[in-house]
Amino acid sequence: MTPPTDSVALAPAPARSGPPPVTEDKQTWIELTALWTYVILPFLALLVAVPYAWGWGISWTDVAIALPFYYVSGLGITVGFHRYFTHGSFKAKRWLRVTLAVAGSLAIEGPPTRWVADHRRHHAFSDKDGDPHSPWRYGESLRGLTKGFFHAHLGWLFDVEQTSKTRFCPDLVADKDIRRVDMLFLPIVIFSTFAPAVIGGLVTMSWHGALTAFFWGSLVRIGLLHHVTWSINSVCHIVGERPFKSTDKATNFWPLAILSFGESWHNLHHADPTCARHGVMRGQLDTSARLIWLFERFGWVHDVRWPRVDRLEKKRIPGTRGTVRGQSAAA
Repeated sequence: MTPPTDSVALAPAPARSGPPPVTEDKQTWIELTALWTYVILPFLALLVAVPYAWGWGISWTDVAIALPFYYVSGLGITVGFHRYFTHGSFKAKRWLRVTLAVAGSLAIEGPPTRWVADHRRHHAFSDKDGDPHSPWRYGESLRGLTKGFFHAHLGWLFDVEQTSKTRFCPDLVADKDIRRVDMLFLPIVIFSTFAPAVIGGLVTMSWHGALTAFFWGSLVRIGLLHHVTWSINSVCHIVGERPFKSTDKATNFWPLAILSFGESWHNLHHADPTCARHGVMRGQLDTSARLIWLFERFGWVHDVRWPRVDRLEKKRIPGTRGTVRGQSAAA
């Protein structure tokens, strides 16, 4: 005789309906500790940097080390993580795809899939419930915006609930090359943190050279790049101009254009997210678009989504000034 079975235990699980949840795994205490370390130490270095530089505490060797690391890691974020992986503004050869994933990881803003999942979620719910870093989440009062600004700038990084990669970037989760870069994120972080010191020490053959290169090429460089990136989330959703129609409060904020490699033309980006060039008005510097243009000239990328004048003019708010640039970054 067959023994009775537990009908509850054997009942099939109900099928999930609708899209996967917005959030998934929680951050561990190890991840949170590492996050605090890479937020606080570079920030303290930034505070020290100005008086230190004023006293001529930076050498040309330090500059020669720090600038390439800033440009490679920063453009890895803007061209790679943002315009390519998140929005598909162009298609790239496999070797360049992997290179951009590694370069963006050097910025220490998270592995590719985590960064892309957060940013795609931001666009899906921009300045609405569900946006991981909207400065408007606490209201439009001075107190609400002050609290919201801090949250949008860096407070959101410490949310325990993490954005679902399965829902927002299944394409990257399924990509074996990107999964490999994800798994190598810790060694890349270690390299990005200590390589400037090693280079500085070898060039000057001194511990002092290693220390100053670590200060400028690692701590200050990481801190500056982080705060520039976070300012796109905070400043560029509060202060600036809105010449194009968008469903949120994204703005163009010109003072950040150079340091952000053109990312601060944020209103246009939210009006036309897949556009490869964000600074579409004449005179708007966009280093990221220039690099994409160079990649295209070398044949390394194709199907670039350059701005179209007719498309952008339809999105333009009547009465705004400036001439829209079309087709390529060099136009």
